[in-house]
Amino acid sequence: LLENDYKDAAAVLIGSVLESTLRKMCRKHGVDVTNKTGAIITDTATIAPLNDALYKGKVYSKLAHKKVIVWADVRNNAAHGKYDQYTQSDVEDMDKWVRSFVTEQLA
Repeated sequence: LLENDYKDAAAVLIGSVLESTLRKMCRKHGVDVTNKTGAIITDTATIAPLNDALYKGKVYSKLAHKKVIVWADVRNNAAHGKYDQYTQSDVEDMDKWVRSFVTEQLA
């Protein structure tokens, strides 16, 4: 998608990979995401609560937590038609970081 300048679709897809990876990491490290009533929602949680739970569970650093926030913002902008809020270069950086993150975290 990126090679053909489909930055918007690429951002949504890469964001989905990131979300799926965070969910797998929660399972791998025994980190649960709960809602306000205490029910476990790890399987349906979105990037933000997954990211927060993994950081609070000391699975990764504050810097990684902040980077996930940035990439989630790119994904959300793409998913909601705010295409002028990020560039092709941003999505290329997102792709590189998510690929590295997935390889490192799920190895």
